[in-house]
Amino acid sequence: MTATTSFEPGRHLSLVNGKDYLEVKWRLVWLRSEHPNASIETELIAHANGEAIFRALVNIPDGGSATGWGSEDAQGFGDYIEKAETKAIGRALAALGFGTQFCGDFDFGAAAGRVVDSPVAMAPTNMSEGAFERGKPATDLEATYRQRNLIQSLSREMKISANALDELSQELTGQPLEAMSRKNASTLIDALQERRPTRNAIPA
Repeated sequence: MTATTSFEPGRHLSLVNGKDYLEVKWRLVWLRSEHPNASIETELIAHANGEAIFRALVNIPDGGSATGWGSEDAQGFGDYIEKAETKAIGRALAALGFGTQFCGDFDFGAAAGRVVDSPVAMAPTNMSEGAFERGKPATDLEATYRQRNLIQSLSREMKISANALDELSQELTGQPLEAMSRKNASTLIDALQERRPTRNAIPA
């Protein structure tokens, strides 16, 4: 008879502000160990003025589903898009019981001493454009379709040519558009957002 090894969350806790906290990456390991067929879908709901809002849906076949929301802004983090996505996933997992007792106020809105997990890297299983590729840090992952689509949309709005956009990418990130990572895509999006004129600006 083959022995199965269950995930032990207590072995992976971090102490934050005097309380035990289970990072999202370990909640994902926990989920996969018990429900390898579970699916995770993420969607960038809004991205404007240096703030990103993500929705994550975690579905366990015959075991329920939960939706989590997460937001971050550029004032706090350079990779705020990825962090917002990770936060949404963490909240959905906590709602299903994965780490609920080890996230508490950290995941559900306490302003004081809040915790923001780094983007996680896991093997994808029925996941949509989340930062989950094994063997690569999240900063090395290719830019998502949504990031590329937003960059193109902003460049059209600002009447920036393809060549000028590629030059801007090289200047800011050292990467051409076609080889852009998610982190560098976030940097370029921030720069375009900052350069975009305010639509309802009052002339001086």
